[in-house]
This record gives sequence, structure tokens and C-alpha cells, in this order.
Amino acid sequence: MDMSLVAAIMAQQQGAIQQQVATATLKSNLDSQKSAVQTLLGAAQQTLSLANVGTGVGGNLNIAA
Repeated sequence: MDMSLVAAIMAQQQGAIQQQVATATLKSNLDSQKSAVQTLLGAAQQTLSLANVGTGVGGNLNIAA
């Protein structure tokens, strides 16, 4: 077999492995960012919701104190 053909096949395999690693790394980063966004959105929804409190709670704010 011609050595240039062998070198081309090896380079192609190396490129495929690099692509797989890059794809896995990108997926990991996207999953991490998704988790962070969901955490932030979940925290915001919990702190902004007044659905579970009684009537009049949070309606008045005394800023003189």
C-alpha cells in the first residue's frame, strides 16, 4: 500500500476523533449552561411568586423605617 494513502487515512481518522471530542465538549458546555439557566429561572419564579400567601401580603411597604 502506498504510504501517502496510509498517511491520508490516518489523518482522516485523527480528524474524526477530534470532531467527536469537540462535539462531546460542546454538548457538555451546553448542558452546563442549560442547567445554570434553569436554576436561575427556577429561583426567580420561587422568589417572585406570591400565590401561596394571604390577601394583602406584600401590598404595602414602609420605607420610613
